[in-house]
Amino acid sequence: MPRRIPRWLARLPIPLFRIGLGPLLGGRLMVLEHRGRRSGEPRLVALEVLAREPGALYLVSGYGRRSQWFRNVLADPAVRIWTGALRGAPGRAEVLPAAEARARLQRYRDVHPAAARALGRALDLPALADPAPLPEDIADRLPIVRIAPR
Repeated sequence: MPRRIPRWLARLPIPLFRIGLGPLLGGRLMVLEHRGRRSGEPRLVALEVLAREPGALYLVSGYGRRSQWFRNVLADPAVRIWTGALRGAPGRAEVLPAAEARARLQRYRDVHPAAARALGRALDLPALADPAPLPEDIADRLPIVRIAPR
């Protein structure tokens, strides 16, 4: 089971994004608003952006399919995002197929090797820190979500 980042630390960027200072943290972080699958209440989570492409942001669920934000966007893919110039922009979440998720994780390791090693150590996921090819089941352990702003 991956180690947990302290909740207070994980939530630290949220107020900065809400008041428009999120870009000061760099382009690798964003805030995702999603709806609680049981309560229907809005929830906020700060996440690292795995990759950016025109019309899409890619996020990895570091705690796998048990992550609350991941489970919530499966139940209701309508989200809002804060990143860069976008403040509370509506978007839609979609889980990537396993082959595409694995390829994106490999590209992330290639482009950001130090960050991948640090994340692998922090979450106790040696597959990210190890330079060997990623295991076939990596997308099951680290699913990737594409967010398409509307």
